[in-house]
Amino acid sequence: MIVATAGHIDHGKTTLVKALTGVDTDRLPQEKARGISIDIGFAYWRAPGGAMVGFVDVPGHERFVRNMLAGVCGVDFAIVVVAADDGVMPQTREHVSIIDLLGIGRGIAVISKADRVDGDRLAAVSRETRALLAGTSLQGVPQLAVCAVSGQGIDALRAELDAAASSLRRDAAEGRRSRYAVDRAFTVAGSGTVVTGTVFDGAVRIGDRLVLSPSGREVRVRGIQKDGKPAERAEAGERCALNLARLELSQVQRGDWVMHADLHAPTQRLDVALQVLPGEAHALRHWTPVHLHLGTCDVTARVSLRRGESVEPGAHAFARLIVNQPISALHGDRFILRDQSAQRTVGGGRVLDAFPAQRRLPYELRRRQLQALALPSAPEVLQAMVACMPAGVNAAAFARNFNRDPGAFAQLLKHTGLASIGTGAQALVLTAAAAAARLAPKPTDAPLENPEHLRLWQLAEPVLKRAGLAGLTVPQLADALHAKESVLRDMLYRKAQAGDAARVSDDRFFLRSTMDEFIQVARGVAHAVPDGRFTAGKFRDGAGIGRALAVQVLETLDRLGVTQRVADVRVLRARPSAAPSCASSVQGERSP
Repeated sequence: MIVATAGHIDHGKTTLVKALTGVDTDRLPQEKARGISIDIGFAYWRAPGGAMVGFVDVPGHERFVRNMLAGVCGVDFAIVVVAADDGVMPQTREHVSIIDLLGIGRGIAVISKADRVDGDRLAAVSRETRALLAGTSLQGVPQLAVCAVSGQGIDALRAELDAAASSLRRDAAEGRRSRYAVDRAFTVAGSGTVVTGTVFDGAVRIGDRLVLSPSGREVRVRGIQKDGKPAERAEAGERCALNLARLELSQVQRGDWVMHADLHAPTQRLDVALQVLPGEAHALRHWTPVHLHLGTCDVTARVSLRRGESVEPGAHAFARLIVNQPISALHGDRFILRDQSAQRTVGGGRVLDAFPAQRRLPYELRRRQLQALALPSAPEVLQAMVACMPAGVNAAAFARNFNRDPGAFAQLLKHTGLASIGTGAQALVLTAAAAAARLAPKPTDAPLENPEHLRLWQLAEPVLKRAGLAGLTVPQLADALHAKESVLRDMLYRKAQAGDAARVSDDRFFLRSTMDEFIQVARGVAHAVPDGRFTAGKFRDGAGIGRALAVQVLETLDRLGVTQRVADVRVLRARPSAAPSCASSVQGERSP
């Protein structure tokens, strides 16, 4: 179980953790000199019931809230510390708001420094603390009066923590691919780069080959430590240190994730369920700049609402966050929003869709989809999504957004009574009846293809093959075949939908075999540079084509999952989401 402290500066959080564990979590020289916590600190305690309890001690000063936010991601239990002599203070309120927005529902309120006040004052602070927690995720949690110096109440607090750890149940390890949030990185002589953090999903094992996201660097887990002791694996909900091979210290930072390659899909758009704190003075408006805290990262973003709409203080709404740099996220991830100057917390919420389409859908359809995505369980979400998308839900996209491995996704289909047709990136989830209708044999006398299209394709295929990587535009191909451009264009779109061709622009299509040649060029260019990162110019030179065409081809390879754009360069995906020669459904869509 992972426990985080919360509370105002100098209310005794670090002293309390030391009394519980014997560990002083203030490790920085500045912290020792100033007597305050600046960054997050860590300690461990083996509970009498056998559970390992990890403590994350967070700074209480308002200037270090960003560090506090990096510490409270992924915690199971909160200790809200209120000093008996001070009572509830501004950072107590902000920390409690953050805990509430993160949905942390297990915890305890500790009235610290109880030896400094009389009984009346202690009772008054207890009432004040109870009022503070009313209406939050921690409403009704137990309270304890404690003096960390004398030991008053420490045994009772340990008993509460032991009971909470013994009753904790997790489902984030089963059927999930591994995902680990990095909060610190350093080097160890003789070992190399080491990161510390929390396993969010799945399990991490020695020897695992994973990906550092969002950069896309491949790493190997050389060693694992839990509570300072070597371990073979770490599961969801555990803090640990990972010794990572093939990684320099300069290449990793707080905010990164170490994850299974299939989950690595950096995004700059998040569709979310958003709440604005009741204490805000003004409504949150469209395109408001904010600081987004998700996992351990802190990035800038803008809140996108329907034009003219706003979210009033205390209200909930669906919104899209446009992030200024690629980040990694999945459905269900909690986040916090702070104002542009990072001086106050304005709201937070939960990610619903980490990979929304760039082109917005009709408002009513997307609203129904978001309502479905906001349902409490994956089976409910999938059933509701299929209900509002009769043409089918993309199985691969759903499995990635909800982090379900193939076995877990198969169980999800069985549980819901839904069916999947197709394979790989083209698989769709439908009702059983709709799937049966799709798979039903067609009458043998029904024409399988427009005869004119079939004739044109037989003429066009060898011409496109001879054109090679340079290709031909649709007008050029129409001239070569003496065909009507409109009929030829319609045929090519249909061939792209069938996977026989690939559309790289509205006016240019390539054979599937030619796309395979482009993939080989991309691999050759990537392998020719030490870090595997290549520019559009390098790809252009390798393919012997113009820059504009090179960019269009690379964008198509991005959609196929062969390459991925990172800033101004491209890298090969660790494990393509579809076979390289398969046409993406995106390729067959007509532009509006």
